[in-house]
Amino acid sequence: MIRRLAALLALLLLAACTGGGDGTRAAPTADVQGDIVVAGGRDVTGKNGIRQQLIDAWNRQQERDGTGYRARLVELPGSADEQRSQLLGALQSGSASYDVVILDVTWVPEFAAAGLVRPLPGEVLDTDVVESVAGTARWDGEVYAVPFNSDVGLLYYRRDHLRDGGVQRTDLRGGLDWRELEAMADSLDENPPEGYEKGWTTQLAAYEGRTVNAVEAFASAVPGLALTDADGHYDATVEELTEGIAELRRRTQAPYLLQDAVHSDEAATLGDFAEGRTAFLRHWPYAYFTLHQTLTADRLGVAPLPGRAVLGGQNLAVTGASKRPGKAQELIRYLTGKESERCLLDAGFAATRTSAYTDDAVRCAVPGASPSLSGESADRTPRDAAGRPAYARSILLPALQDAVHRPRTASYGAFTQTFTGRLGALFGDSPPGDAALAASLDEALRKALPD
Repeated sequence: MIRRLAALLALLLLAACTGGGDGTRAAPTADVQGDIVVAGGRDVTGKNGIRQQLIDAWNRQQERDGTGYRARLVELPGSADEQRSQLLGALQSGSASYDVVILDVTWVPEFAAAGLVRPLPGEVLDTDVVESVAGTARWDGEVYAVPFNSDVGLLYYRRDHLRDGGVQRTDLRGGLDWRELEAMADSLDENPPEGYEKGWTTQLAAYEGRTVNAVEAFASAVPGLALTDADGHYDATVEELTEGIAELRRRTQAPYLLQDAVHSDEAATLGDFAEGRTAFLRHWPYAYFTLHQTLTADRLGVAPLPGRAVLGGQNLAVTGASKRPGKAQELIRYLTGKESERCLLDAGFAATRTSAYTDDAVRCAVPGASPSLSGESADRTPRDAAGRPAYARSILLPALQDAVHRPRTASYGAFTQTFTGRLGALFGDSPPGDAALAASLDEALRKALPD
């Protein structure tokens, strides 16, 4: 089982936040007549993942209808930041013939403001799309994208550790706050299970994971704090930043946090939690499938993240340079339709449509679609009577509906680099006080973001 998990973690290390795949990439400029080229990061559902399966299904439909069109997926290598740079460079220079791009939800304002993606008809965001998720597709009064797969922070916990450590409450599906989590960690410290080291772990290395964790802490400490206004301008006070930093410090203090978290990403924290080094893990929905490959339901649980959780995910947009914008929109409608979203949910993503979670009549219509992460032949994922992941309706959907956005700004790259960099002082050998760090962060964000 350890070898099995190690293989899955290796896949996820390649994937980071945006996905994994088999590393096969089509040449981005070698376009053929009728090709609709879709470019984006790797797919966390692995080799021949669900994204490729949906595109293959659309291609079969086009072949039956004799349209002469086919879609082709181009998977970009590297981290999310590297993929963003590749897409920006390709679209700005015209060096690649991309018709549809898969954008992280935080990139939509930047690509829209630069004219690299086209406005879309407002009706592409119908009322079935989860409202919080739909907000990621808009910018400056226009719709520029359609939500494809979503993401949200969740709390995973080791039921076996809680039992072995003498914690009475081992079913946390109803939720808990950070003080309750800390109290459970205190109990485990007094009677540590085998292999246990600290209460929890999360992604605090100097990349987007740190930004996500910090935004969650800030939004929990200061309700309504968005850090930017509707136009993407910096909008926070030193006092608000001080409260947010104090909450982040409390969540990451030594008595409760695994020290390795300060240098860890998604794959590393997943491995530490699976090995039993912690009882709690903040992670994304795809971890539900990965962890259930080795941990049974009586050993693993998932709950809403205490406080506020950040919304993630990817959206589909039509490039400004596409010579086939109408057909590209048709492809997007198929990939984000009700049945396709149910396929994405079944395969490990967070679906963007409410019907995928609540309507038993909506089923994945792709023959042979992979039922679990990485195309595992044996599906160990707990499922409800309709075949969905067991936690989907009761935990995942409410978490998406209640999630907060990262700052919405066309200068998101500058924001996250500044935010992550300045907050790094909190994890150094001589961290500054909350007020001093807040003043430094305020000054830096005022320079990084438009006023």
